[in-house]
Amino acid sequence: MRRILLAGLMMWASAVAAQTMEPRDGWAVIATEKPYPQLVEDVKAAIRKNGLAVVTEAGPTEAAKARGIEIPGNRVIGAFNNDLAVRILGLSVPAMIEAPLRFYVTEDPDGGATLSYKIPDLVYAPYLGEAGPELAGIVAELDAVFAEIAEEATEPAGHDG
Repeated sequence: MRRILLAGLMMWASAVAAQTMEPRDGWAVIATEKPYPQLVEDVKAAIRKNGLAVVTEAGPTEAAKARGIEIPGNRVIGAFNNDLAVRILGLSVPAMIEAPLRFYVTEDPDGGATLSYKIPDLVYAPYLGEAGPELAGIVAELDAVFAEIAEEATEPAGHDG
């Protein structure tokens, strides 16, 4: 039984290792040549530089390693700030379930890393009917900020902007 479980775990780990993020509707997916740890740090720095805060971080990589399982780097970084929270809550209490918005950094098989995120316009679309044009304005701001964060974080090393 143990062998069967171990074999299944190894097959799962191999499948995870072979996967890369692919473009999908409503997402920004940006492959880079940056190593995974560098892209994680660059995303966090760009979040702070653009007026948001890193409010959550989660990923299975380190916990898996502690259990003796090697998987590619995988980190979700939640970004938001109190000003946005207060403004959105004033328009739609249900919309706050979407906060924080998240960036997703994944390690690629070639040694680079990919930055992905759901475009805020997609995330908040279900709430626009009840919250109206004011929420649409906030979402447009978020779209621009997230695009700027992504651009800064994925710039090649030594790029002067």
